[in-house]
Amino acid sequence: MTTIDWDSAADPFDEEPDHGLLDPAVRHAWAQRLESWLPSERSEVLDLGCGTGSLALLVAGQGHRVTAVDRSPRMVEQARAKLAGTGTGVFLGDAAQPPVGKQQFDVIMARHVVFLLPDPAAVLRHWFALLRPGGRLILIEGVRGGVGLPAERLTGLLSELTERIHHERLSDDPTLWGKQVDDERYALVARAEPPHRHTEVVDVHLILRRGPDVLLARRANTGYADGLFNGPSGHVEDGEDVREAMIREAAEEIGVELGPDELRVALVMQHRGPGGSPRTGWFFEAEYDPARPPYNREPDKCSELAWFPLDALPDDIVAYCRAGLDGYRAGEHFLIHWHEDGDTVAYQPHAIRRAVPLPAGGARTGGVHHIELWVPDLPAAEQGWGWLLGELGHVPYQRWEHGRSWRRGDSYVVVEQSPDLTGGTHDRRRPGLNHLAFHVRDRATLDALVAGAPEHGWQPLFPDRYPYAGGDGHIAAYLEDAAGYEVELVAGIQQARPAPKDPAPHTDVWARRRD
Repeated sequence: MTTIDWDSAADPFDEEPDHGLLDPAVRHAWAQRLESWLPSERSEVLDLGCGTGSLALLVAGQGHRVTAVDRSPRMVEQARAKLAGTGTGVFLGDAAQPPVGKQQFDVIMARHVVFLLPDPAAVLRHWFALLRPGGRLILIEGVRGGVGLPAERLTGLLSELTERIHHERLSDDPTLWGKQVDDERYALVARAEPPHRHTEVVDVHLILRRGPDVLLARRANTGYADGLFNGPSGHVEDGEDVREAMIREAAEEIGVELGPDELRVALVMQHRGPGGSPRTGWFFEAEYDPARPPYNREPDKCSELAWFPLDALPDDIVAYCRAGLDGYRAGEHFLIHWHEDGDTVAYQPHAIRRAVPLPAGGARTGGVHHIELWVPDLPAAEQGWGWLLGELGHVPYQRWEHGRSWRRGDSYVVVEQSPDLTGGTHDRRRPGLNHLAFHVRDRATLDALVAGAPEHGWQPLFPDRYPYAGGDGHIAAYLEDAAGYEVELVAGIQQARPAPKDPAPHTDVWARRRD
């Protein structure tokens, strides 16, 4: 910072050609520059460090309304005299904190002021706060005799506040200074627009489940990935949240009117297509409802709808969609899927997998990893357990010679006909596993599962007490397969029951369940 006695400098100040602008050629040169920097329409202009008011007088003469500020009483006195009759307000004050209250301006200009400030970055932030949106900050600076602020330094300070910075070299125009100069003199015109922030398109994708199958749509006539399968999907529009967007897209593309409570978040993926920009996709899961079958509502963009097993998806599918479905099947919740520029939009079965799973937060210790059931007949178990677990929202996960598994979230269920199996039957009444219990969304879903169970190898237990075989107020069904394995399907949240003093009404039922 340079300390100058501005009151002492006030009287001879205008003797410098670029200060007093007494030479018509110099005055005309500055008037032309100002006209190019200022808005064409009448504007509110704040001149900080106005000195004797020479530039403010030119600005007022071009039809703008000017407010001028200087910290030197003598400079203010001369500026008021020079600007008398122009409607300009001239105030005594610090340019760093001008005495203008909450008033905002279309233009703020300062000549040879910023280099004197002890904290120019803070002052520039304050000046930007005084500008109306789209306003202009005009700074005339330079380096004279080794003193001043280089354009590169000042541009760096402004770039924290805006990306729109115009630089003009002024030292090459001797008319502005009334002489030839060989030092650095320049003007920066910065617009009050915030720096560009990274933005991404947000997509929504529907994983519509029909047991082990998912619904896909073949794209057509869109100009992107035509001929490839993709899930029902689209972009989030202004004003929508991701759930609202998914509901809208499902209605528009496949004619299914989903309620908010029918959607469950399956996973979130940040994706970059080959040569494209990043985007973020929200994948939602919903169950197929036979009463509301999907249909092709956009035949101009979609040539067909088709169901595919989640563990046997087609190869002619968009890689983005395939990565999401593979991650969903594997129980992942967060993925990054970043294409290289040479990759294809289409899924390539033998190409490098680009999906990178991100671990979710929260404590994992103590959670159920998997449950493994050894069964005497793998094909029969696959049929029965595959149907039931699929209906309950589990996804086909692993498949090997002696076993199969189905996954939901971070846990999975295995059925295996191991070569090491020593017995041929399962007895739930012996020490060991008695039964598995699963949540079911509501009574209607429970009724549908009970009705469909027999054709998939499951027989209801205690049908005469359905749905209260577990006791009054406990809505549940009990099923048993041909190998003797039992499952309990519980609708809603089971209410805690205090230990009774007398035999409970359901004691006989539980006794029968053990028979």
